[in-house]
Formats: sequence, structure tokens, C-alpha cells
Amino acid sequence: MPIRFGTDGWRGLIARDFTFDNVELCAEGLSQYLKSTGLHDRGLVLGYDTRFLSNEFATTVADVVTKNGIQVFMCDEPTPTPVVSYNITTKNAGGGVVITASHNPYQWNGFKYKSQYGGSASPEIVESLEGYINSANIDLSYVSKGLDGIKQTGLLDVIDAKQAYIAHISNIVNVDIIRNAGLRVVVDSMYGAGARYLSDIISGGTTEAQELHSETNPNFPDIDQPEPISQNLGSLCRYISSSNFDAGLALDGDADRFGLVDNKGNFITPLEVFALLTLYLLDVKGYRGPIVKSITSTSMIYRLAAIYDVPVFETPVGFKYVGPKMIKEQAIIGGEESGGFGYKGHIPERDGILSALLMVEMMSITGKNPSELILDLRNRVGEYSYKRVDVTFSESDRSRLLDNFNTLQPSHIAGIKVSKVDDLDGRRFILEDESWLIVRFSGTEPLLRIYSESENTDIVNSLINNVRDMLGV
Repeated sequence: MPIRFGTDGWRGLIARDFTFDNVELCAEGLSQYLKSTGLHDRGLVLGYDTRFLSNEFATTVADVVTKNGIQVFMCDEPTPTPVVSYNITTKNAGGGVVITASHNPYQWNGFKYKSQYGGSASPEIVESLEGYINSANIDLSYVSKGLDGIKQTGLLDVIDAKQAYIAHISNIVNVDIIRNAGLRVVVDSMYGAGARYLSDIISGGTTEAQELHSETNPNFPDIDQPEPISQNLGSLCRYISSSNFDAGLALDGDADRFGLVDNKGNFITPLEVFALLTLYLLDVKGYRGPIVKSITSTSMIYRLAAIYDVPVFETPVGFKYVGPKMIKEQAIIGGEESGGFGYKGHIPERDGILSALLMVEMMSITGKNPSELILDLRNRVGEYSYKRVDVTFSESDRSRLLDNFNTLQPSHIAGIKVSKVDDLDGRRFILEDESWLIVRFSGTEPLLRIYSESENTDIVNSLINNVRDMLGV
């Protein structure tokens, strides 16, 4: 079965799809791709997360890539994806690989490729890379050298990626203001690679950062998956509700996504977080420039862009679209519904750690907690309500769902007239009252996702329920 990259890399079930043989194929195909582009002379940065066997899978990548005569800079511990991506730029490497399945459940692992500019590979690069991977051959007579054996080739450098990254983002946010703001925050790293990053950066003054789930546990106990969304952050919400904290900061499994819980223990949606961060850059920091948003992200961005007279560019879902668009348009921020946000002056990549720090900096400078910041945002752009429903399906049901999806062409949804339909990514319905609804298949999991945003929760629920009935889910 061919290896196909989804929204961000290739992911598979460990032992069924994600096997050492398939990882070898990915590494061999990547080596050939780097040679074909002339990027092999610049080497490869290699990282891994806290999932089952991630270190061993990364060692396999190092083994195959060095066998091809390519230098490997391998992180010395589980490392967040944005940290690996930033180190691609410091090493002037030809690209990078992270062994991670990001926010997927514990049974999964994955192979992310990051391009030489430190961001997600463009669709054109992905297509070329897939071709090399699916035509690669594994040398069955080849015996793994193991990490010690690879070091003896002289082509493996084990690096401390953390310090260079922290020094860089300390020039983007004012760490001194954050450390001395007297805030109390809780960090939930969801057993992932981002553990202790935020607390190490924030601590050292009057601000206190307590950690939840900072230990390594590839089973991700008590959460369905390490994705910083409401249903996975019950422990964080309860912890804040029972004590006097100013905010909860959550990172996904490889720390490229950010979730926010307010001072009352309420989850703030990623769409509201995107709008808050955009408002902060425009209003407080005084930035001016384009904004890039994926189609499933909030219409609040258009309201803010109108207020501050800046353009907005829209892309399909995934930073493989958002990042290149940010580069092309010199955008000040790019964001998507899943809680991934990137920034000018940094890498064109999702960065949950930097997003969390910017949020805490916003709190420190404005003197407002997240619930107060949300009230201020709503006073500027109005009320918005948002919901996403993920419907899991089996392969045997895929054909029926595709048929229902392909024939989905309603003139009204929940009694509201459909004014525009497009297929930029999945199918988007823009309604007469400016509400919107999108139906699309996940690029990384067997999920049908339904998204909607409107002026109130009742309308959002009605829109989603009506479309679920149409789809038979």
C-alpha cells in the first residue's frame, strides 16, 4: 500500500502501518529526494517525540540517511516540532524529520518532513517526496548499526536543540515582563515533547508556572489523545477551577498546537485564541501586514482586518498551505482552526510554545486575564459561536460517506438559505446570515469533520445536526 502524506506528514498505526520497514522506506526516499534537489550537502535535522518507540524509529532514520552519506543532526531528547524546525534554520540544513503523530491517539506514530526554510513542506514538495518514497527499495541485507555505530561514521551529531530555540524566541517575546508579572499559570504538556519548555522560560521571577502531565507516558492516560481541545483538558479545567490561577496553557503531543483555558476553568476555542493573538499583534504590538487563515478558521479575522485595514488570505486546511502563503505575502500571523499559529520573524510553522508565551505576554502587558480579554474582543468584533464535530468511521463505511458527501448540495441548512458553496477544502456552505459550515475528511485520521461558526450556539448546533442528518452520520 503506497505511503501518502496527509495534512502534515505520514501517520499510521504502530506495528500495522507504521513499521520499521516503512520508516526505512521513508528515510531512503527522503535521502534520494535530498540528493535530487542538491540539499543533501546541507544535512538533516532529526527529532522525535515521547510516543512508543519514537526514539528507535528516529535512530532508524539516522541509520538510513547516514548510509546515504548525508549528515544528521539528531536531537538529544524528545523535542517539539517547532524546535526541530527552528534548528533547521540555525544549521542551514536541507530539511528536517520529526518522528511524531502529533495529536493522534497513542496507537499512532508518524513521519513529518520539514523543508529547508523550517516549515511544513509545500504540496509540490510532498508530491515529489512521495514519489521517491514509494519507489524506494529496502536493502534487506543491511543490518542496523544502532546509535553508537552511526556515530562512528562521523555523519551523526547529537545536538541540544532547546537552547538555541529558547534564545531565539526570547527575542520575540519580552521574557522579563512575563517573569515579573506576578501571574499564576498551569501548563498541561499532555505527556508530550513540550514538557518543561514553558515552565523553564516563564519561571525565575514573580510569575509561577505549575505543570500537569509533564512526565513521559506514551499511553496518554486520562485523555483520548494529546490534542488541546475541550474534551481532553478536563484535568486542566478542574485544576484551575479549584485554585486561584490566571490561565491554563496546553500543548499537544509535539507542541506545535496551543490550547487556552481561562481563569474560571473555561476552555477558550482555538478560533477565539487566533482572534486574540491577532488583536494583540495589531492593537498592542502595532504590527501591520497581511493575515493568513485556513478556511475552517474564524470570521472574526475579517472583522479585525477591516478595523486595522490589513488584507486577509485564505488557504485550505494545513500549514503546508498556510506556511508558504505566509512567506509569499510576508504575513504577520497565520492560523488554523486546530490551534496552530505561526508568526513573522519566526519560522513559517505552527508553534504552540511561542503562541502560549505571546498569550501570557498579552496578559502581562494589558493586565487582563483571558476572560477579560475575550470580553474586550467581543466588544470589538461581536459575538461568535463555534463548534467542530469529529465523526469516526470504518473503512467499510468510507464509500457510503463519500457518496453522501458528493451529493451534498442543499439549498437551505436548518432553514437558512445557502448563499455560496465552494470546494476549496471539503465543502463549504456560506449562509445568508453569514454563518458558515464546512464538511471535510481529515487528512491524518479516519474522521469526517463538520465545522460551523455563527452568532450563537443554537444556530451552530442546528446547522451541524441538520447536515449530520443529510450525511447519515
